[in-house]
Amino acid sequence: MRRALVVLALLVVQLLAGPGLVAGAAHADEGAERVALIGVSGLHWSDLTQADTPHLWELASASAIGSLSVRTVGNVTCPYDAWLTVSAGVRSAAGYRCGAPPAPRPEGEGAVIPDYRYLPDVAGQRDAGTLGEALRSAGQCSIAIGPGAALGLADRQGAVPHYRATPQQVSTADLERCRMIAMDVDDLVRPYLSSGRLPDVPDLLSPAARREALRRADAQAGALLSALPAGTAVLLAGMSDHGSVPHLRVAALREPGAAGRLLGSASTRREDISILPDLTATVLTELGVAVPSTVVGVPLAVGEHGATFERLQRADAAAQTMRAAKGQYFTALAVLQVVFYVLAFLLLRRRKALSWVRMSAVALAALPVTSMLVNLLPWADHLQLFGGMLAWWAAITALALAGPWRRRPLGPPAVVAAVTAITLVGDLLTGTNLQLNSFIGYSAEQGARYFGLGNIPFALLATSTLLTATIIAHRWPGKVGLAAIVGLGAFAMVLGGSGMGSDFGGVIAFVPGIAVTALILAGRRVSLVKLAAFCVAGGVIVMTFAWINYLRPPSEQTHLGRFVGQLLSGEALDVILRKLQAMLGTLLSPNLMPIVIAAVAFLVYAVLRPDQASFGVVPTAFRHSPALRAGLIGTLVSGVIGMLVNDSGAAVLAMALALAVPLLLATGVTALRPTREQVTGAPAGLARATR
Repeated sequence: MRRALVVLALLVVQLLAGPGLVAGAAHADEGAERVALIGVSGLHWSDLTQADTPHLWELASASAIGSLSVRTVGNVTCPYDAWLTVSAGVRSAAGYRCGAPPAPRPEGEGAVIPDYRYLPDVAGQRDAGTLGEALRSAGQCSIAIGPGAALGLADRQGAVPHYRATPQQVSTADLERCRMIAMDVDDLVRPYLSSGRLPDVPDLLSPAARREALRRADAQAGALLSALPAGTAVLLAGMSDHGSVPHLRVAALREPGAAGRLLGSASTRREDISILPDLTATVLTELGVAVPSTVVGVPLAVGEHGATFERLQRADAAAQTMRAAKGQYFTALAVLQVVFYVLAFLLLRRRKALSWVRMSAVALAALPVTSMLVNLLPWADHLQLFGGMLAWWAAITALALAGPWRRRPLGPPAVVAAVTAITLVGDLLTGTNLQLNSFIGYSAEQGARYFGLGNIPFALLATSTLLTATIIAHRWPGKVGLAAIVGLGAFAMVLGGSGMGSDFGGVIAFVPGIAVTALILAGRRVSLVKLAAFCVAGGVIVMTFAWINYLRPPSEQTHLGRFVGQLLSGEALDVILRKLQAMLGTLLSPNLMPIVIAAVAFLVYAVLRPDQASFGVVPTAFRHSPALRAGLIGTLVSGVIGMLVNDSGAAVLAMALALAVPLLLATGVTALRPTREQVTGAPAGLARATR
């Protein structure tokens, strides 16, 4: 036992450390002679052609290239918020508008941003001016070209030491004098801002009008590129969105040895994706200036060879394909859930088609995980995406219902729960590539998360782990069963809260679920005081994870470690309020709440009025397996707490119920109809473990 505990402790330490990533731009230690940041708002990879954008095409061809997620605070990012984020080094928003940056007021060689104090004093953007202040404190000369660049390089008083409105006004002496050069190319996005805001349509311009705007933007960028001194490291960034739909944008870094390589960031743990605050950290690092602790970005990382424009175009296309169908997916899932509960209610009361109820329940529970498994297959459009999901759905359902365990009450549920748990654990251990661009996971253009355990996948991991563990406890009751609950639960919890999962609210919710399940299995009483203590314990554990992560170098921290820094700086309250607002918003979701309402109503009614609601299916399932009852209660505890502490809110509870309740009904229906195998024993393998 001691040896096992030592091995477990070593595993926990390894998981807490998380996977290490080498961050920083190539040659960051040497530093660049000067850096030019060219921000072309609205630019994405499909815009670049040799015919329409020859200067940008040549620049990107000589650079390390990747995708830039430009999300700041809202779903779409305007140029104002994008340049403000570069200035602050954290995701920022002006708060009262979403349009172009304010036109600076010239003062001598430089300029001042009008009403700049509005940002820290009214909009709460206390970090505005971080980049400019760091450059000024380090004695670095900087020059801004265009309104956005002036906002990006302004110090905390809104002042820019050197300002030019266009590249044509910039002299060779200006460029040789200043090591930091920033240019706002707004020719592409300006036609979209005719009303002062981003339009409420995906693309306002016709293809011909957009090509014309691209030519003007390319000419402006080319004017600066032709005048830059030799040895200048050039950053090209797509900076912002241009309509109502977010996209992945252009990110490129031209410096010696970078051509043809991927450009990513430790912020995302992706070799080809970075975020806006990474631009701030990259500029300062290239210039040899210390990066302030408030900057959440890290220097861009030049990776392996193999980068192509086509690859990055496909990345955005995949994200758009998933985004376009995401609402329909959750609507279909909600409709299927509600229809199933209504039909199951009617059929169970009339004692008809019980085998249909059982098969439908197993198939319904197998559906969520297919959204991740489809990423094991190549897909490029909606037909291939849904075709792949359908294939996985059929395979999992057939495996559950056709194996030697099929006549066991807990056989098919064990298969579905185990496949779901193994998929999620395997994804966490291999870099969470299955959650990226999945309906239940996250997408890079959305910008909410790029690695680790998402909120909805947490619900599936917690539910499938608890159900799998309770099925083991059903087969081997007593100490072995309790050890399975605690061991598997703790392993999944560490995966979720460590550097691999980087999940904050999930740990807080999972600890009470594990503890409640174990207490019920042990025949102990669960009180509100104990439940509160378990929630506190979850908070203590996750803050321990966060503190350990905070002690790592800034470039290796996840949002858990950065949250500790926000606590110490007093910025955590803003983060908590934003997440609370997002959680409350999900309570009105037409796609999520029907699942919660239908599943909870059916479950409560079935327990309180079993003869009327479920033909005794739920009580029969609980009599067959008291361990299953414990696991379901633990799942509900995790789901409810997870709903309250995660910004995904109702989505967490909805997905937990979408997996647990159908499997409960499938167990009860089979337990109502004893078979010969249930009396004499099942074949070896999983059938034996699901008696």
